[in-house]
Parts: sequence; C-alpha cells; structure tokens
Amino acid sequence: MDLFEYQARDLFEKHGVPVLAGAVATTADEAQAAAEKIGGKVVVKAQVKVGGRGKAGGVKLAENSKDAREKADAILGMDIKGHIVKKVMIAQAAPIESEYYLAILLDRSNRTFLVMASVAGGMDIEQVAHETPEKLVKVPVNSNDGLSKSDALKIVNDAKFPADIADQVAETLLLIWKVFTTEDATLVEINPLVKTSDGRIIALDGKVTLDDNASFRHPDHEALIDESAADPLEALAKAKDLNYVKLNGQVGIIGNGAGLVMSTLDVVAYAGEKFGGVKPANFLDIGGGASAQVMADGLSIILGDPDVKSVFVNVFGGITACDAVANGIVQALEMLGSKATKPIVVRLDGNNVLEGRRILNEAKHPLVQQLDTMDGAASRAAELAAK
Repeated sequence: MDLFEYQARDLFEKHGVPVLAGAVATTADEAQAAAEKIGGKVVVKAQVKVGGRGKAGGVKLAENSKDAREKADAILGMDIKGHIVKKVMIAQAAPIESEYYLAILLDRSNRTFLVMASVAGGMDIEQVAHETPEKLVKVPVNSNDGLSKSDALKIVNDAKFPADIADQVAETLLLIWKVFTTEDATLVEINPLVKTSDGRIIALDGKVTLDDNASFRHPDHEALIDESAADPLEALAKAKDLNYVKLNGQVGIIGNGAGLVMSTLDVVAYAGEKFGGVKPANFLDIGGGASAQVMADGLSIILGDPDVKSVFVNVFGGITACDAVANGIVQALEMLGSKATKPIVVRLDGNNVLEGRRILNEAKHPLVQQLDTMDGAASRAAELAAK
C-alpha cells in the first residue's frame, strides 16, 4: 500500500524522524485554518500518489493563511496525470540550504534490503543513477544483522555527505530503518532530506510503501487505506474476496489459478498484436474452489468496466468444475440482463468439461462463444475487442 505524503510524514513523526509542522486539508477553508495554526509561510502540496506534482502546478508556496486558501482552492480538483487532487498538505516552509536523498527498500532480485544515499537530492533518483552513478551509494543490509550506528555512519561518509551533518544524517537513516522494520514497509524514501539555513536536518518529502501481506500485524494500518483513491472495481472485488487487478487493456480476463491467469494475459497480449495492440484489461483469479456465485461476481465486475470490449473466460476444471463455471456464467448473464452487452469467449477444459459445454450450449446466450483451445479463444477475444 502506497501512502500519501501526509501519511508518510505522520509516520515519520511517530518514529522520531525530523519533520516540519504539517496538516492535511480537503477544502480551501481547512487549508486556511491549518496555515493559520502553523503560522508564517507554508507550502500547499497536492496529495496524489504520482510524481511530477511540482511541474504540474500541484506544489505552491503561500505567504500567509489567506494566500494558502487561494492556492489550495486552485490545487484541489486538479488533474495530475489522471489523479484528481482531493487533499492538500499544508506544510511549514523551510529555508533550504542543501538537498539530499535517503531510502531503504526491499530488493527482491537479491532477496535483501537495500539502503541508498546520495548528496544529489530533490530530483529523480533514477536520473541520478543514470547520469551520475558515483553520487548514489547502494548498500545491501542483511535482515538478520540489521543496521547499526557504525553501518549508518559509514554509508553516510561513503556517500560524501558534509562532515558537519554526517552524524545527523546517520541518525536519520537509523530512524527510517526503524520505520522500515517496525511498520513492515517495502519502501521508505526521503527526497529531499534537507539541511536548513540554521543547520537542521529535515525530512521535507517522503514516500512510504507498506507490505499488504503484513497487515495482520498492523491493525492501525487499516486507517491509512484511502478508499476514494482505490479503483472502484478493485474495491468491489476486494469486498467480494476476489483477486482482481485492473490493467489498461480491452479484453477482460477470468481464470482459475494465478498461473493460468498470468499465462492467459500473455496469450491475449500476443494475440492482440495482430489486432492493433489489443491488451488484457485485468487480472482476475476466481481461485481453485470457486462456486457459481464467485464466477457470477467476477463476470459482473469485469462487465462493469467501460474499457472492456470483450471477455475471455479461461478455466481448467479441477476443484472448480467446468459445470460450476458454466452455471456461473449463465447466472451472471441472467442477473445483468440488458446490462450485459459485451461478447464473452469461453474456453473450458478439465473436470466436467463436457457438462460445462452442454450447459452453455443449451443456454444459447447470444453473447457467449465457446472455443476449444486457449490460443484460439484468446485470438477470438482480441479480435472482438478490436471491433
């Protein structure tokens, strides 16, 4: 789960990471009140989970609370790379002398944690890594050993942080290590970490990604979920305990088992190249023991996606028998009635396949087509989506 900046800031403050005063606002009036409480100059920052806010006009300096109100009014409702701004953070302005970078992340490829530090902060770290790799220090950290004070200081010195702030930066690194491990995060990033004109080290902007698989250890993390930012179809699928991820394609996908569904995505993407670049619209795994109702729920969600032009149901019957899948398709179409307008290509194989095919044949629904092979069905679904 990616956090908004204001949530990351609050998490930093909870664990002692040095931050400036800040508050979140959903209206211009709330922004003005927050600015009055903070006092002096403030920065009004759009809260969206995407980069490039500054270039899009989503970060503005306000001279006073009245100015903060005007700036917030301009930013709220703004579209930044497809993300509508519904909240702004009002943050105390700081006299910045220098900008730096610190991060800790889960390095899946090497099965370890990775600490990154750079004296080139305030910019895209990938750009730093590409253009001036010598300015980015990367140090793997064993989860069993952890990060000691001497480790942190060595990283800071290797990254060539100024000697007068090395101890402060090392201490900040240890604090974000605490955030990372205590909160079960997969990413904790400060960009920029700044030195102010009065010599303080401050986390001016932060990113935190929490591991959803560890949420059972953190009941307080549930309060961090922003339902309004979630895709409505994903939220609906979650409520029905379906494994659904929306993608940017046109062919809705339903399968049983993550491996089969991922293979189906690949086959549809390959077939779609012949039809103008048609792609899968989602990942939806109905599981190994899905009932007809689960099938109906999944199909209803996919048919509710306006981007979907056709649906490909690819099921290998095992615990989930093909007749249950077929009944689910028929049941879903009966429930949807006239709302179901998109063609559905079905490929069934395995347990009770003949019974499943018989059920669909006897239903004679005009939207349903059956094909025997995965490749053939994928090609037909892509062709229908391209029309």
